[in-house]
Amino acid sequence: MRLIGLTGGIGTGKSTVARMLADRGAALIDADLLAREVVEPGTPALAEIAAEFGPGVLRADGSLDRTALGELVFADEEKRLRLNAITHPRVGELMQRRVAEALASPSPLVVVDVPLLFEGGRQGMFEGVMLVWAPPEVQLGRLVERDGWNQAEARQRVAAQMPVDEKRALATWVIDNSGSLQATLAQVERWWRENVDGDDRGQGHAG
Repeated sequence: MRLIGLTGGIGTGKSTVARMLADRGAALIDADLLAREVVEPGTPALAEIAAEFGPGVLRADGSLDRTALGELVFADEEKRLRLNAITHPRVGELMQRRVAEALASPSPLVVVDVPLLFEGGRQGMFEGVMLVWAPPEVQLGRLVERDGWNQAEARQRVAAQMPVDEKRALATWVIDNSGSLQATLAQVERWWRENVDGDDRGQGHAG
């Protein structure tokens, strides 16, 4: 059994690699889904967010308006930090519970998908961290094409995270997702053979 963290930068294709690992039998815990769970209507976190940022971040049905909140926090570092202070501890507690449940399952690998893993200093939770990497110009191109953002909006999103090359220096394994889907899949398959099927606990780069 291995417990690893999975991370990347926005637009690097982390979700694609997560699906590849899940397809091979990994138990996947998605921090983004946990983050949505802790701010569902009626939760203490959502009440704190509304008190902190105003009723404009809520939809008519009482749920969180992520677009409105994103416009506030991505343009203001202080507000983003205040939001993180509300949500991150709760996500961390829920993550620990889900990890314990997954480790008790028969899955050969537990993967915790955390977009801001290094920013949050969570790498100590895991036996190793897999980074899904792509160069910044690829990140920007994907954000413009996928999400319809203009160049300025895309650059703002990328700049809000630790540069992906800094993450690369901290990662245990790197999957280069700047090329074809087939090339990425080949790296994931090789990593699985070496680190799960072979239970090779040595450190190194897959790409």
